[in-house]
Amino acid sequence: MGTEEEPGSWAQKGLTLIGSAVVVVFAAGVALYAFLTSMAMPLHPNPADVPSVRHAAPLQEWATAVEQGRQLARAGLVQQNLPGLSVAVGVGGDIVWAEGFGWADLEKRVPVAPDMRFRVGHASKALTSAAVGLLLEKGLLDLDDEIQTYVPAFPEKQWPVTLRQLMGHVAGVRHYDNEEDYMPSAHCQRASEGLPRFAEDPLRFQPETQSAYSTFGWILVSAAVEAAANQPFFTFMRTRIFQPLNMRDTTTDSVTDNMPNRATFYYPRLSGDPAYGPELATSVDYSCFAGAGAFLSTPSDLVRFGMAVSSGTLLQPATVSMLQTPQQLLSGARTEYGLGWTVETFPLAGEPTRLASHASRTLLGGSTSFMAFPERGIVVAVMSNTSFAALRATALNIAQAFAEQKRN
Repeated sequence: MGTEEEPGSWAQKGLTLIGSAVVVVFAAGVALYAFLTSMAMPLHPNPADVPSVRHAAPLQEWATAVEQGRQLARAGLVQQNLPGLSVAVGVGGDIVWAEGFGWADLEKRVPVAPDMRFRVGHASKALTSAAVGLLLEKGLLDLDDEIQTYVPAFPEKQWPVTLRQLMGHVAGVRHYDNEEDYMPSAHCQRASEGLPRFAEDPLRFQPETQSAYSTFGWILVSAAVEAAANQPFFTFMRTRIFQPLNMRDTTTDSVTDNMPNRATFYYPRLSGDPAYGPELATSVDYSCFAGAGAFLSTPSDLVRFGMAVSSGTLLQPATVSMLQTPQQLLSGARTEYGLGWTVETFPLAGEPTRLASHASRTLLGGSTSFMAFPERGIVVAVMSNTSFAALRATALNIAQAFAEQKRN
């Protein structure tokens, strides 16, 4: 006959198993920590040694703010372990500082220069909003028209959808939510060619009952611009916005074109955190994103654009005010997004100041923070050649430095 084991024996075995599991988990944790530490090799061990390039010396009157800005840029680059960073600042209608930091290409040790092109990403929507504004002023678009007025290829949905709702991210059109959406491979010559990926999908909610960011919604906006202008979207952007504003380095983000001065694009190799080092970003063609995210540019060109919008050079002041007014839901709640711009109040140099901005962190190979303080005449753009770079704090701190010097 077998003998029954005493309860204490079972308890002892259980404790032994638990102890073994704890040891295994601890060992795995140590191994993971060692692995992560080995991957987190600093790209720029010493901030003072970070290479930088500028094509012109800043004006002497801004020397103090520029020096503070250079320290902030280097600190942001080193703290986040970014490959490269590029900065431009405009004050009172002039670009007063533009400088690149770190590497545009790590392997070839190509430094970032001010004319190096980066991915604008989601901040492209601010550029596209200006195209809508130009067409509104000519009476060729109406924000409250249903989108099928301009894009009949987009099927009618459970509820009507207007251009205004699409621009304000309150239309219910879905955002990209899988790898195929996020990493497109097709090439589009016209904005309307980007519709098939999402056109048949139902709305996620009744328009104006919720606010939910949608890049696909802005592909529709781009197609409306294309239809109203009666020419390809990218042609309209080039001839009506980029060329008149001398944005010579702003162009379509396409893998099919030979592009000079384009940074090499990287992606954090682990957990979307640049601290663990970059790897080359997978090759993607964002041309089908059109005005939702398909531009390459430089901080200087973004600053030129921001100054033209803020000063009334590109659009009438009433149009700018409309584009930069937060949207309102049916519940009466206001969102923090206008029509292509994030809108908020920020304490700049000790005073509450209106801030109109747009950022991008999630498109492959690039991050952007672009912000304008219209009442202060200050525009700042900061760009990097890796995804998930947190650039907002750097841009805001640089804006503070220039606002403080301007006040003094």
